[in-house]
Amino acid sequence: MRRALMSLCAVAALATAVVTGCGDGAGDARGQTRQHIGVRTPALTWRQEVRVNDALQRLTSRCMGRQGFSYQEERDLTLQESRPVRFVQDDLTWARTYGYGSRIETKGARLRERNVNGTYRQDLPATRRALFDDALDGGDGARMLTAPMPNGGEIRKRVGGCTEEAERTLYGDPAEWFRTSKIALSANSLYAGRLMKDPQLTAAVRAWSACMREAGEPYPDPQAAQDGVRAAAVRLGAARADEAFAAERRTAVADADCARRTSLRAVATAREKHYLDRLPDRYVKDIDTYRRLGRQAYDRAVRIVPERD
Repeated sequence: MRRALMSLCAVAALATAVVTGCGDGAGDARGQTRQHIGVRTPALTWRQEVRVNDALQRLTSRCMGRQGFSYQEERDLTLQESRPVRFVQDDLTWARTYGYGSRIETKGARLRERNVNGTYRQDLPATRRALFDDALDGGDGARMLTAPMPNGGEIRKRVGGCTEEAERTLYGDPAEWFRTSKIALSANSLYAGRLMKDPQLTAAVRAWSACMREAGEPYPDPQAAQDGVRAAAVRLGAARADEAFAAERRTAVADADCARRTSLRAVATAREKHYLDRLPDRYVKDIDTYRRLGRQAYDRAVRIVPERD
């Protein structure tokens, strides 16, 4: 259960609303209750995120072309194949077709192994290869961006060349986007322990589990169902891959059906929002900025690339 809810924490910040607050609603030092002001910018949907990423690829490819290099866009997966698999899966149609996405993962792994851009770079003469690196991301001379993490430490990233140009076109300031995105996507670590023990969420997961037992799928939580399917596929091996995928789809359909019957997504979203409500103001502001920059990027992306088929 603990590991499963940690998986929920890892993705829910992208999908739920955030409102500002301080502490756990206990008020300030004078006993006054802080007013919670909701973040006004909605989070991007996964479809919108895919389009923004496609726009980044398109802009990078155009820029590299101007520098005299080839750079192939990564659009080999369909829109539905690009859908992320999260803790709560309640789309019955998707589950019937893709299960938990194991075959999509395999397809993606094969595409990464092919790595057309990496092969192109490797085949260049050494001097051209260095110029390719400089054109793509600034090479060794690129500036370093840093993002402090909520629980301490920092993440760094080099940015320059066509990568920086593409990010600047969509987000405006690559440094501000990098900083706020890393904070927004890791802020769940500040309340993960409380969320894992939240009575309403754990009750919803128990209801989901009871529903799954009635369907012949005895799993304690959605993450355990996904892990169980993967373990079964390994045991069956490549020779019985079709049998494993059929079993994966049956479990995924039962999972989605039980998630709908128990309103698990609604409960998870509401409880996530409850804890995000009580983050310190500085994190709420960063999350709001992250969402605002993301929506700005999407508004620009729709003029650059069409939505995937």
